[in-house]
Amino acid sequence: MSYYQRLEEMNYMAEEAEMVDFVEEMDGGAAAAAAAGGVEDVEADEYELITKVTDTSSGQARNGQDIQGIPWERLNISRENYRSTRLEQYKNYENIPLSGEAVDKECKQMEKGGHYYEFFYNTRSVKPTILHFQLRNLVWATSKHDVYLMSNYSVMHWSSISGNLSEVIDFAGHVAPSEKHAGSLLEGFTQTQISTIAVKDNFLVAGGFHGELTCKFVCVDEVMKLLMLYLCAERLDKKGVSFCTRTTYDDNAITNAIEIYDSMRGGINFMSSNNDGGLREYDLETFQLLNHFRFPWPVNTVSTVEGHLDYSFASAWHPDGRVFATGNQDKTCRVWDIRKLSSPTAILKGNLGAVRSICFSSDGQFMYVAEPADFVHVYSTQDDYRRRQEIDFFGEISGVALSPDDESLYIGIWDRTYASLLQYNKRHTYGYLDSYL
Repeated sequence: MSYYQRLEEMNYMAEEAEMVDFVEEMDGGAAAAAAAGGVEDVEADEYELITKVTDTSSGQARNGQDIQGIPWERLNISRENYRSTRLEQYKNYENIPLSGEAVDKECKQMEKGGHYYEFFYNTRSVKPTILHFQLRNLVWATSKHDVYLMSNYSVMHWSSISGNLSEVIDFAGHVAPSEKHAGSLLEGFTQTQISTIAVKDNFLVAGGFHGELTCKFVCVDEVMKLLMLYLCAERLDKKGVSFCTRTTYDDNAITNAIEIYDSMRGGINFMSSNNDGGLREYDLETFQLLNHFRFPWPVNTVSTVEGHLDYSFASAWHPDGRVFATGNQDKTCRVWDIRKLSSPTAILKGNLGAVRSICFSSDGQFMYVAEPADFVHVYSTQDDYRRRQEIDFFGEISGVALSPDDESLYIGIWDRTYASLLQYNKRHTYGYLDSYL
């Protein structure tokens, strides 16, 4: 069965606690319509017009078209009123009851008004999906025009230059390594549910629901690949999968996070965090396990700080190595300085729900914070996080990815009708001489 056939037939979601389908809310029945302000009964052709798959360019958006292609003029509710409804009715998932309400009473949001990125394109031919509602690291940008993401059982590659969507690994079938390495499971896996991925420096690592790890070499820059093919050189990405293993056979083995990084000893390593409380470090050249750290809880950041009121599922380090941020189900992102961990340097409150993913720009000037749905916030670190740009849309967020040069910001949106990949590009202010040159 092809990827596109599976895309139509599968509603691939292990959890549904936070998942809300936009069309069902807007026009999926009398109850949903009444709850959301709804739409009137529509004929089949009208429904097709409402749900028609169309991409949106920056030019169309400047002329007033909705960036997601939602035809508000055909609906019996305005975008503004529906936004108010979402803010009132969206249910934030909490492990600690009322943690979000407690924060609402104590914290105020930072000032909006920053304008650091501009909408560039929305493609609805790309269909990001989510396996576990608390894990949202399923979109990675390896250049300003190359994106890797999960779509059902497949790791997909999207090129914004060619507009080409291609399958990299199909985990619905049998995946086995084509190379021999110590510790590799030569029999591989079948129908692997992928909970998180990471892509960097020509390496892709995918982590599974039952502790599976799969490593593959890929070409992270489509332009370079095309150039090498034009010169009749060998493809930069190797065929097949290089390495497969199981990190643990524990009953609670889901892979929560993977990080690929440059080792201080030289070479490239990656770390895998699993629900068995283990943090494992691997060498990406030999695929050998270097370290296994054990904790009494699943770990994303190894540090003890106090302040959050619920469970944390996101963390990121500032490039200076002294500042890090944590995201929590209490609907806050808190920024910490390792030189003073007694209290956070900033408490940043979201609009809708838990903070599910965080990243910093490579130059450290911006921090990107994603809620579970509808909102991504871009904070200026130079303004001590007091100014932010709010990117506003509708749909669950499968991941947020920043290109290595900070020029492109990609947001994966999961929705049965309006699933898509949003692209924003960094704004630049050019003076007269810049234009002249």
